[in-house]
Amino acid sequence: MTKEFNWKNKNVLVTGGTSFIGATLVDSLINKGASIRVIDDLSSGRLENLESHISTKRVDLIKGDLRNIENLKKHFEDINIVFHLAADHGGRGYVDLHQAGPASNLYLDGLVFWHALEAKVEKVVFASSGCVYPTYLQSDLTKEIYLTEDMVKPPHDADNMYGWAKLMGELTLKAYSKEYGLKTASCRYFTVYGPRGVENHAVIAMIARAFIKQDPFEVWGDGNQIRNWTYIDDIVSGTILAAEKIDDGTAVNLGTTERIKVIDAVNMVLDYTGHKAQIKFLPNMPVGPLNRVADNSLAKKLLGWEPQVSFKEGLKRTIEWYFSSRDKNQVDKVLNTLLTGR
Repeated sequence: MTKEFNWKNKNVLVTGGTSFIGATLVDSLINKGASIRVIDDLSSGRLENLESHISTKRVDLIKGDLRNIENLKKHFEDINIVFHLAADHGGRGYVDLHQAGPASNLYLDGLVFWHALEAKVEKVVFASSGCVYPTYLQSDLTKEIYLTEDMVKPPHDADNMYGWAKLMGELTLKAYSKEYGLKTASCRYFTVYGPRGVENHAVIAMIARAFIKQDPFEVWGDGNQIRNWTYIDDIVSGTILAAEKIDDGTAVNLGTTERIKVIDAVNMVLDYTGHKAQIKFLPNMPVGPLNRVADNSLAKKLLGWEPQVSFKEGLKRTIEWYFSSRDKNQVDKVLNTLLTGR
């Protein structure tokens, strides 16, 4: 019988821990009894996401850019497990229109992995992405495609510099595991959404448009793009299970198998919020791969994980959170900037 993983004696470092994924991960790890340190430059996260934990000293927050922190090594020396989520990233508009920023992740990831190795950290868990999959496999809308982990192989064709950096991170950790014995795992996230999410990602952007009563309601592309959106709680549970059960650098998909067209998601948002609007398609805006859906059978096999929250239920929860926590004037002011920036 497998011994249950004990987080109560673990010192954990979460990079990017004020982000919406990072903060939700921190919440869960604290509930499991882990001691948490967070390093974050607050470029895409929010201090308020961890405010209660910081004030009660359950989180040790180091503010700063990992690439520039003096004597970064000392922050790794007493750590057992690193969850590396920090990255220069954004939504589809950012991934398509900005390459130099995400390219810096090559340096950022290498720095984190090297310091973890030098400090003799037990394990590194890496937040990877569905963007590592070859884009040429995701262009045919007539096919019912489910991306399996073994499809990431030569000839590599990752999704922009963001995807290439994630792919290089995975390969680095695989090599560190094989050659240095560092325990590692990579989690390929498929379009995460949920409470604390930011408007630069599709689902939150749709909700934001309904919230400010945008009319005409803008949809990038023709709406036929197929995605599978994964609720934040499922992502966090899968990430923690990967930390508990994977040691050899194996990458696993964390995504649902629900195949949802963008236009169908838009209509669900409009129906639930009661917003009546004309839909305006913007064919010249970035849309990314046309057909991206995960196969999650490996996660079921290795982790005993499968999504618990359907898109319909997760969308409902996210809309309720968003409408109860946002200010219309502020959203209206920043939405267009966030859609193509950070």
